[in-house]
Amino acid sequence: MRFLNKKLTVLFLVFFIAGCTTSSDDEILSFSGNRTKNSHIYRISSEGGTYKVGNPYKIFGTWYYPKEDYNYVETGTASWYGRDFHAKSTANGEKYNMNSLTAAHRTLPLPSIVKVTNLENGRSVILRVNDRGPYAKNRIIDISKKGAEILGYQNQGTARVRVEIMAKESQKLKAAMLQKQGISQTASSSVGKSYNNVVKTQKSSYKSGMKFVQAGSFSNYDTANDLKNRLSKYGKTGIYTTKVDGTKFYRVRIGPYKSESEANYVLDEVMDYGIYNAKIVTE
Repeated sequence: MRFLNKKLTVLFLVFFIAGCTTSSDDEILSFSGNRTKNSHIYRISSEGGTYKVGNPYKIFGTWYYPKEDYNYVETGTASWYGRDFHAKSTANGEKYNMNSLTAAHRTLPLPSIVKVTNLENGRSVILRVNDRGPYAKNRIIDISKKGAEILGYQNQGTARVRVEIMAKESQKLKAAMLQKQGISQTASSSVGKSYNNVVKTQKSSYKSGMKFVQAGSFSNYDTANDLKNRLSKYGKTGIYTTKVDGTKFYRVRIGPYKSESEANYVLDEVMDYGIYNAKIVTE
């Protein structure tokens, strides 16, 4: 049910005690990692974590369409997950900690900030969404063990909840994550555009028409190199430089492959690893 992936480095964020209220943005998020005065926020340190939205994907015959939706509000059933996934990778590359306040959602950006209210007892908690799921019984969110404890439904397993994205906080988190990854918000929207607008700056020895699995494009070389090293187990992995609107990007690609079927096989492996933005490109 859960897609697992990778390691990068980022430091974050939220601890909120049910029933408490906050009076400022700093009491919602502290990107410096410092505990703010008179708040219930603690730094969460994790190995990894990147900002991502992801491509449409299909699970158990149902298609899901991740997107940035800062007006999102939904009422439905929440479940929780704990020890079976503890210390494993989440869909955006963090390490899942069942004792932190995080959650899995099927389509919201990773990470984003949501407020979840248990409609059966009125308790609320603020969570960081960093994983994908749930996919069973039309449940709308899967919450960490700690979150379920605070919301008061750990023993019963599920609860009827309202999930609301916190738009301002989520957008601040996105900006901080992209800065950490070395990607500007403008550049991030350019990555993935038609390659008709991309200027090739690296000579290649492969023949025209060969296919690659592209796992990502970054303005920061170290970020690209880290991903390249972690994906090398799937085949010959390289970094190819390009320019988009005058900005240099480092594309991480696996290949080349002569046939679509070979490339698709590797693409499935890379997406199972948790890189939902991976795609096949032809040169």
